[in-house]
Amino acid sequence: MATYKFYWFLSILHAAENGETKIQKKDLFASMVANAWYTVNYFHLSFGKQDKLQRGIERIKTLEAISIDEDRQAILSKLRNAAKETLTELRYFDSQVPHWFLSPWFRGLNRGEIYTSSKSFANQSLYALYDEHILINPEWVNYLIANVHMLKAFCYWNLAIFLQAKNPNVPDIPNKLIKPAARNSLTKQRKEFWDIVIDKNGPQHCIYTRKPLYKDDYAVEHFIPYAFVSHDLIWNLIPADKSFNSSKGDRIPPFDIYFDDFFQMQIMGIDTVRKAKPDFDKFPVSMGHALIIPNRHTSSYFDLSPEEQSYCMQLLNEVKQMVTEQFSPDGFNVGINVHEAAGQTVPHVHIHLIPRYHGDVANPLGGVRGVIPDKKEY
Repeated sequence: MATYKFYWFLSILHAAENGETKIQKKDLFASMVANAWYTVNYFHLSFGKQDKLQRGIERIKTLEAISIDEDRQAILSKLRNAAKETLTELRYFDSQVPHWFLSPWFRGLNRGEIYTSSKSFANQSLYALYDEHILINPEWVNYLIANVHMLKAFCYWNLAIFLQAKNPNVPDIPNKLIKPAARNSLTKQRKEFWDIVIDKNGPQHCIYTRKPLYKDDYAVEHFIPYAFVSHDLIWNLIPADKSFNSSKGDRIPPFDIYFDDFFQMQIMGIDTVRKAKPDFDKFPVSMGHALIIPNRHTSSYFDLSPEEQSYCMQLLNEVKQMVTEQFSPDGFNVGINVHEAAGQTVPHVHIHLIPRYHGDVANPLGGVRGVIPDKKEY
């Protein structure tokens, strides 16, 4: 099987979805190219060494100077007004695609015989073949329109399986078949991760250029290019020199040169953010109820070293500031439960920071003394 069968059928479905039943072949060929454009040119998936569709797309990219991430409608518009050489590339598909797609309806027949038989919709064929167009069988029109989304999904599913076999080492094939409406912004990863790392540790050095990276002057970049991984997960993102990021393109950096520095930056970043960001209680007493949880496992606060206790208090102040900025409480309770008699249920030391708000209880007098209700008021 070749990829053209998937993309030919997808092009027919697009046309049927728009209410077309008499469809010009040149429009279908252009649609095939447009549908596969992003997959071939941006993600560089292989359709197979002998695949004519991929070769045609690569040739048309050169002839028409179309960008690798151009959207489908723009590609279609350019191909409808393309140069003669490009139209010749598109016309090549006429010798292979339209009649062979109908071969399940006309087994054993040659090209001319399929053309002749299809004109009477013999064997309930999907469409009739003419020199310049195809005509959808009226018996199929309502079915195609009613089930177009299911048929597209079925087609893309089988295309993904086909291409995974051709690209065994490439991840996330299904998300490389359709150009997304827009690439996601990396603002969240910047503000909620790398800005925090730079705030806590000072300027970092770009692993590529060694230039210092300040909070307001760096790019968030994919270590392994987006064109390969097709995601924005934090494990693959690092701060980098803006000038290098803009010139890196889709090249994978030499691992023997850069991987150790990348790994160390990731470890440092994860450790910093884990310490800096509060863990909010899964069963909060109030809005913003946060926990300070040391990394080392021990059940009692008093088993922590003086250095660990000091760091917990430092972190408590930092979390208090974060909670204040986010929730604007009117006060706080700070509490540590040590051992079962004191109400400890989780055998790992943790400090509760509980924001308090005017009116959250009828009478807040006594505060933490309320752990023994009879002694709360005095």
